[in-house]
Amino acid sequence: MAHPSIRKIAFYALLTGVAAIVALIATTAEAHVKWFAPYIVGAPLQPVETVLRNTWFWVAIALVLACFAAARAIELSRYGTLAFDALDRLTGPLWARIDDYIRVVIGSFFVAIFATGGVYLTPDLKTPAEWVSWLQLLIAALIFSHRTMPLAGLGIIALWLLAARDYDLFHLFDYLALGLGVAAYLIIEPMKDEWRVHRFEVLRFGLSIALMWSSLEKFAYPEWFYPLVVEKPYLTMGMPRDVFIPMAGIAEFTMGFGLVWTALIRRLSAIAMIFIFTAAVLPFGRIDLIGHGLITAILVAVACDQNREDGLLPRLKQKLAAIPAGLAIAILVFMSGYWGLHLAFYGAVGFAGPAMAEKTTHSHSVEYPHGPVSDTGIGAPPTRAQGE
Repeated sequence: MAHPSIRKIAFYALLTGVAAIVALIATTAEAHVKWFAPYIVGAPLQPVETVLRNTWFWVAIALVLACFAAARAIELSRYGTLAFDALDRLTGPLWARIDDYIRVVIGSFFVAIFATGGVYLTPDLKTPAEWVSWLQLLIAALIFSHRTMPLAGLGIIALWLLAARDYDLFHLFDYLALGLGVAAYLIIEPMKDEWRVHRFEVLRFGLSIALMWSSLEKFAYPEWFYPLVVEKPYLTMGMPRDVFIPMAGIAEFTMGFGLVWTALIRRLSAIAMIFIFTAAVLPFGRIDLIGHGLITAILVAVACDQNREDGLLPRLKQKLAAIPAGLAIAILVFMSGYWGLHLAFYGAVGFAGPAMAEKTTHSHSVEYPHGPVSDTGIGAPPTRAQGE
């Protein structure tokens, strides 16, 4: 029989390997493209059948399923307790003050966007209304008292509704789930125990839905990412862009899916995403740091969460076969919703703004010109015919 220390070394090596593979897959996820490249939400989507015929779409899914199955196998084995104990020891000090941490990050986020000025909630939702910035500073101030935290949550919902006056509702769906999750946390956290125990669940589910929804941009509008790849070719880690983009989409979608699965899978998914969002700050700067501040705070809470129970469909999640089945259902539901709602909002041919010489997926941005024009012409200034 192997010595206990050897078994522990072997276990930690296996756990590290699984985490490394998950992180490697997740490194293809990048910053929110709407913050750094011009776009037109109503442009026609890439057909679903084109997405499903992409070989790299399925390769990425197979890799993620292998990682999730390995993590679940560890969780079910006698080494599962070792894994949880190791994670609990590493994250225990922060977990003891996790509510304080989340409140500080949320407050800091709203102070940062107040200082930035001219935006609703995120960098791509711009507004000329100065009072919106002051409202966001007020929300930050309300967070630091349990009595006024619910008002801060209501303020976040109000900001989303205000943004809906100026932006397409389909565009605002990118921020609906996350905004509601943070708002619900602020409303629930001061309540009594029967409600308060669910505060991290609403954060986790809100972020999970937001990540899965926003990841679909990489399948629906792969052209949006071409200017970034031209400007920052190292983002693809040497992969061709049309291999990188679908694999990035699957990485983001599956890590979001992982946040609502079993305890070990969701904690490893959160840890992988923390590394990725932190690494994205280097190439994308302060905008990325501010924009992803709330997301990172929630991921930290998930990584530290010592609750090993599964609140939603716990019996189903016990089976390894449930992972591919659950992922397939999630892909079906989200892709149907994304393509179906876009069709309902913009019609089969899409809508790219005022009448133009031809339909496009991007609008020219002086602020983010993105250097060379891509091989499809994206990133070039509008022609005179388009500007008239």
